[in-house]
Amino acid sequence: MSTALSTDSSEPRAAAKVPSKVPAAENTLRILKLLASRRGPMAASQIASSLDLPRSSVYHLLGVMEANGFVLHLHEEQRYGLGISAFELSSAYSRQEPLSRLGRPLLASLVDAIGESAHLAVLHGRDVLYIVEERAKNRPSLVTDVGVRLPSHLTASGRAILAALPKSQVRALYPNAAAFSARHEVEGAIMKYSSLSSHLDRVRQRGYATEHGEVTPGFGSIAAAVTDHTGWPTAAVAVTFLEDKLAPEEWPALAARVQKAADELSVRIHGRPTK
Repeated sequence: MSTALSTDSSEPRAAAKVPSKVPAAENTLRILKLLASRRGPMAASQIASSLDLPRSSVYHLLGVMEANGFVLHLHEEQRYGLGISAFELSSAYSRQEPLSRLGRPLLASLVDAIGESAHLAVLHGRDVLYIVEERAKNRPSLVTDVGVRLPSHLTASGRAILAALPKSQVRALYPNAAAFSARHEVEGAIMKYSSLSSHLDRVRQRGYATEHGEVTPGFGSIAAAVTDHTGWPTAAVAVTFLEDKLAPEEWPALAARVQKAADELSVRIHGRPTK
């Protein structure tokens, strides 16, 4: 006999309560789980109320987590969001094989269907880290080998993930001009936050991300985000190809295939397809 499980993940589920011998450690993890379950940053007072904790304790724990990079204080909003160290933990989980094991057969099927190379990438700080590459037969090798890191704002994979993040999180990752870099001189290069923000708005409207020669001249990429059960971007599926081999009017059809593979991987990790 099976028991239906609730799919409401707006609040962390309460486990059977056993008095903790290390309440500070337990409450730190509760705060991180709460922030991870939300689509955007929260005020300290909201955190305290949601977890039934004293505000003074919450502020103390948030201060320690901020000092270690696990939370980020957005001063203008007076809210707290997940920090770089939390992203690195998420990426570390992905690198320890579950995501790559689930994604590899889907990428192999995608490559067989379209005859172009595909890869799976996760966010690692401001970079994307490539964890799976499936190279198509008779296609050239790419810079996106497994283990390679590239600036996320330059890549289709990174743009797909960034577009699925709350805007406040993207702003935290790109606080100033020093956060931007370029591999090649290309027209319309994204080198400031306003350009990145406008580009990500177009990605959200279109449902997929693109890249035109910013990583390797002559090569284009199309990517779609893989999301978990809260809608948080866990990774991105992308295909890369010689741009002169694919007419612009053919890009949307290829994007639909990429989106289908990303949606299927979202389901396999108990997530939900992007809308």
